[in-house]
Amino acid sequence: MTTPTPTHPTTDEPTTIELPDLCLVVLVGASGSGKSTFARNHFRDTEVLSSDTFRGLVADDPTDQGATADAFGALFDVAGRRLRRGLLTVVDATSVRTEDRRKLLELAKEYDVFAVAVVLDVELDVLKRRSAARTDVDDAVIVRQHRLLRQGGKNLRKEGFRFVHRLIGAAAAEKVNVSRTRLFNDLTDQHGPFDIIGDVHGCRAELETLLRALGWTVTSSPDGEVGVLDHPEGRRAVFVGDLVDRGPDTPGVLRLVMSMVTEGQAICVRGNHEEKLLRALRQRTGGRRADKPVQLTHGLAESVQQLDGCTAGFRNAVIEFLDGLVSHYVLDEGRLVVSHAGLPQRYHGRTSGRVRNLAMYGETTGDQDRWGYPIRVDWARDYRGDARVVYGHTPVPSAEWTNNTLCLDTGCVFGGRLTALRYPEGELVDVPAGRTYWSSERPMGYGDSAADARVRAALNLDDVIGKRIVTTRFGPPVTVREENAAAALEVMSRYAVDPRWLRYLPPTMSPAGSVDPDLLEDPQSAFATYAELGVTEVICEEKHMGSRAVVVVTRDDDDARLGFGVYDGGLGAIYTRTGRPFFEPATTAALLARIRAAARDVFDDLGCRRLILDAELLPWNIKGEGLIRDQFASVPAAAEPELALLTSELRDAAERGLDVAEQIAVTTRHSTDVSAFADALLRYVRPGAGVDDIRIATFEVLAAGAEGADETFENRPHTWHLETADRLAGADPELFTTTRRRVVDTGSERSRADGAAWWAEMTADGGEGMVVKPIGNLVRDARNRVVVPGLKVRGAEYLRLIYGPSYLGDLHRLRSRDLRHKRSMAMREYQLAREALARHREGAPLWRIHECVFAILACESEPVDSRL
Repeated sequence: MTTPTPTHPTTDEPTTIELPDLCLVVLVGASGSGKSTFARNHFRDTEVLSSDTFRGLVADDPTDQGATADAFGALFDVAGRRLRRGLLTVVDATSVRTEDRRKLLELAKEYDVFAVAVVLDVELDVLKRRSAARTDVDDAVIVRQHRLLRQGGKNLRKEGFRFVHRLIGAAAAEKVNVSRTRLFNDLTDQHGPFDIIGDVHGCRAELETLLRALGWTVTSSPDGEVGVLDHPEGRRAVFVGDLVDRGPDTPGVLRLVMSMVTEGQAICVRGNHEEKLLRALRQRTGGRRADKPVQLTHGLAESVQQLDGCTAGFRNAVIEFLDGLVSHYVLDEGRLVVSHAGLPQRYHGRTSGRVRNLAMYGETTGDQDRWGYPIRVDWARDYRGDARVVYGHTPVPSAEWTNNTLCLDTGCVFGGRLTALRYPEGELVDVPAGRTYWSSERPMGYGDSAADARVRAALNLDDVIGKRIVTTRFGPPVTVREENAAAALEVMSRYAVDPRWLRYLPPTMSPAGSVDPDLLEDPQSAFATYAELGVTEVICEEKHMGSRAVVVVTRDDDDARLGFGVYDGGLGAIYTRTGRPFFEPATTAALLARIRAAARDVFDDLGCRRLILDAELLPWNIKGEGLIRDQFASVPAAAEPELALLTSELRDAAERGLDVAEQIAVTTRHSTDVSAFADALLRYVRPGAGVDDIRIATFEVLAAGAEGADETFENRPHTWHLETADRLAGADPELFTTTRRRVVDTGSERSRADGAAWWAEMTADGGEGMVVKPIGNLVRDARNRVVVPGLKVRGAEYLRLIYGPSYLGDLHRLRSRDLRHKRSMAMREYQLAREALARHREGAPLWRIHECVFAILACESEPVDSRL
């Protein structure tokens, strides 16, 4: 798109105004100058935001000047939303005052778009004649607006408008056409295939070798001129910038790339080294001056020296070439973005100084590292866009995808490799450096600065509110309703543990049904369910009566920093299934110290320095004392004296000859049931239990990690997980406890009967029940669907606490309970929990992990029978 000149139509030939596809158009003119007519003739109704229209919307009167503040508040809001969505927006207001235009310029700056002024400079007598019939505007207003336009309209470029089009005279607007033009960076209509090449830094020989490896033919003439033939597959090269500096042949690289660009074989974005070279060359040639002298450092002096050996004509051609490079390109319908230093999604296709600087230099902290370089922020860790972003700038040991982004600077000039990406194939092609041309003063990569940890741990309210659809690799997408997301946010914002530790929430579990008419939950039903799913072997695990807990523990502060981005102390966390801390900080720290000591052998065997464990924390009342007192202990406390009194009165009535035998029998049964309820409650409560009585029953190792790499263990059998838990109990039997278990062959009647008998014996002895799981852990059926991860089978006496002391008398009705919603919820939460761990394993930014974690908590807000 060429830079337009002011428009002054002087003939009958129509004049064309070129407008960028994305910009903020401000119509400037006095009342009656024809702005609304101009807007109606050249823009869609949805593109035009008229101040009169917004006055009408907020006050039912487009002429009500008292509604101006509200009208412009609404107008700015809509304009901002349109610009954020990448839509051209036209503001139809007088905008003759500098302060009014300033607000619009700030809006354009906020959304990184060009501001374009279209000035309708109409003669004063015409304005007066047009306004004669209007009652809302008098001549004094027209005169003042016309004067303001003439006074301030000459300085619009200085104010910040990128383009200014002035239509002088009443007839000018009628002789103008408006044309939409693509932005310089908009190559969305180009679909490739592309060969995207990383930072070359003057390594001409390696560039030629790489081009040949990519299928290009590199030619040379007798006089040494190098050229490239069109690719036989119609491919086009894309250079990510930093063609120059440090390497042995910056002029050779420039000749080759400039030739390819001229022939339409390549495009190139501007890197920070091109920017500095351009400024240096301009200073040396007496061209446009930089604000301050350019420091000839980081290889720039070598490039200048090499170019000094070239002709003045070539140097001028280099200046012209570098000056024409843009900050980034958006290609393939927006599916691909190429910039030198990478670019967050909100800046794709945008145009501003901020975008330009970010694309060339990336985000920095403002501080310097020990080698004197700006500390760069690893922006890719927090990238959230759908477009693939390919970039360079920061040398990395190897090119690897991170959140749909790829850095191709593999340090060729430092003795590494020169790397290219074949798009859309996704194939990486690289060639080794001939030698080390420039000694690197610092390690490759972004490192692990506090800024990087901040990026990885950054959270955004938009990531967790509103209706969401979460995609997982473990099943169909999970929909989170808006009201449930709000409930989850309420819990997390008020009560949650430090969110940097929060990588997982335990999913709920559905109960089994029953084939035994005397039971509400029956092991045989669970065995039959898995047999129908094709699971031949299951493991029955003792169900501890405690509180579900997630334990995160690291070996030292460095592991907390590298694995979780926690810089401010703490070796881990112990939190509930809703993400709340179990204990105050001192108690948590003491427990974590013991857990870390007990896990020493596990750390060593797994080669890890951090663990995430799924467990049960005992006894029940160590955390749930209020719940026990208010909802459980209150039942026998209230019922026993009342039933005793009723029994006494019924016996007195019987002695007086009244027939109350049936009432006495019913009361006696109720008393027996309440006593059984109290006995069941006492089995799971340790009165006066304190911190020293805490026991942890671990049943799964969720994740382990070291040196920036994490592993999850959903494909390890449950037997391995329980054996690992046994080792913790062996190391500290005062803190950890084991979990009893039994393996059952679902195809064997005898094995199923033994499993059911084991459950009956355990529950008769006071156990809560058991959980039946596929022994292989995460198991898929013949259609590749994840099968039910577990079914709980609770004991008959324990179920008194859930359904009431006399629930057995209502068993016929309770056996018809509908488990479908609970099982659906359990399956969805399991998929989300596994996806959260998978994202943690892959080093995803915290917001992507929390998308799943919050969704689990949101599912818990669904209306479902809490007794299930």
